[in-house]
Amino acid sequence: MRWLIGCLINAVLFMALAGYFHESFQLTGFSAALQASILLSILNVLVRPLLILFTLPVTVLTLGLFLFVINAITLELTDYLMGDAFEISRFGMAFFFAILMSLVNLIIQKTLLQPSRKSKD
Repeated sequence: MRWLIGCLINAVLFMALAGYFHESFQLTGFSAALQASILLSILNVLVRPLLILFTLPVTVLTLGLFLFVINAITLELTDYLMGDAFEISRFGMAFFFAILMSLVNLIIQKTLLQPSRKSKD
């Protein structure tokens, strides 16, 4: 259930990014955004761990900031696999979207999806 909610959140985020950055990011509709979100989550499970493993020295040297580059690469892979339904104009925009998506997902997870914790006094 949590995976499906994450896919829906990413699809809505894709729609918002496509509306705001319409020259750099194109979508054919919400169904394309949902398909891209599902494909991105599959790539995050299958490809992202391998990329992290291969780039581990660089990731350690950059204190984890290279993970944004890996996220941008998975976005570019999603762009390639989706064809004309999902288009990101260049790698710089994919990197920018990776940072935005990470921040938005972090905020949503901390505020909405994480159950409230009561302090034990």
